[in-house]
Amino acid sequence: MQSPLFFLPRGIRRVLGFVTATLTVSRAEIAPDVRWVDISGDTKRHVVIAAGTEVLYQGHPTTVLMPDGKTVFAVWSTGHGGPAGPMARSDDAGLTWTRLDDRLPPGFKNHRNCPSIYRMVDAESKERLWVFSARPNMPRILSEDSGRTWSEAKPLGLPCVMTFSSVIRLKDGQYLGLYHKGPDGKDRSPLEVLQTTTADGGVTWSEPRVVAAVAQRDPCEPFGFRSPDGAELCVLMRDNQHKGRSLVMFSRDEGRTWSPPADTPWGLTGDRHMGVYNRDGRLVIAFRDKALNSPTLNHFVAWVGTYDDIRRGRPGQYRIKLLHSNAGGDCGYPGMEILPDATVMATTYIKYRPGTEKHSVVSTRFKLAETDALLSRAP
Repeated sequence: MQSPLFFLPRGIRRVLGFVTATLTVSRAEIAPDVRWVDISGDTKRHVVIAAGTEVLYQGHPTTVLMPDGKTVFAVWSTGHGGPAGPMARSDDAGLTWTRLDDRLPPGFKNHRNCPSIYRMVDAESKERLWVFSARPNMPRILSEDSGRTWSEAKPLGLPCVMTFSSVIRLKDGQYLGLYHKGPDGKDRSPLEVLQTTTADGGVTWSEPRVVAAVAQRDPCEPFGFRSPDGAELCVLMRDNQHKGRSLVMFSRDEGRTWSPPADTPWGLTGDRHMGVYNRDGRLVIAFRDKALNSPTLNHFVAWVGTYDDIRRGRPGQYRIKLLHSNAGGDCGYPGMEILPDATVMATTYIKYRPGTEKHSVVSTRFKLAETDALLSRAP
């Protein structure tokens, strides 16, 4: 049900939204309210895209699946929020990977903090692959030939903590990019979520504006997606305060206005959400688990449920422990793809094994039919 605040004038909604979001923290459920299954120990599902070593930390990947349903690109950084530089391509839907680092512009290694890759198509049907990074001031590289060659483009000049953590195509063919920052672009409170749009396939972007700022909360790392009927946009956000649940907001006018951020269901509480729709219409949303009192706290998990579950604040169907973190909460920035055969490919950075090896970039593969079956046999 749409919040009644959504129908008030925008200025009033913004003020009341602060109050609403603040008050709901104290009422947030802190006990598990969904069942869960564990596939984290099934190593046959795992593909190590880039192995960490005693000195090399592989971190914060994102992925993009090309229209052929089998070509996948992955980008990531080295070190925690460190330099960009690595890229890999798979031609067999994520089973094997080829490194492309030496084909990238030399300056890409000077970009820092969590590169994100997107495919955009402009009004003339020109396809571009973009890789945006956070610093300095949202630098970027692009390919106009499906990833065969790459060049550096002028930075967007936008101070940020993270670059676009989500890009949504709008009904008019534009793209809406969502990102977050703190004061002067620094990673400190108060954090705010901003949006900007591009009408030319990612080349130029509009002046950003704040769309989520909540008293006593720190909304960040937004994941935006469209409702199944196409009529509404939804954005899930990490709350960097980690005192209650994550946050969610909705738009019924293609991002021109948004409902006040409110608490998600308990099971969606986490960091850096990213998800896909299954063939049957269910959502599979992966993230670093930060739900209070969760049995899988700080591991890489996925929530399974419907859009209507999120819309109505219902718990959802179940959660999946995808990968086990051997480094506490340092994991879980995912790339999520759904393959033509309904396989979900969830890619993240994680300390894959105990011992001295640092983080690796790892993907795990599953179908909801498989996890549904596991749930039916669970006690």
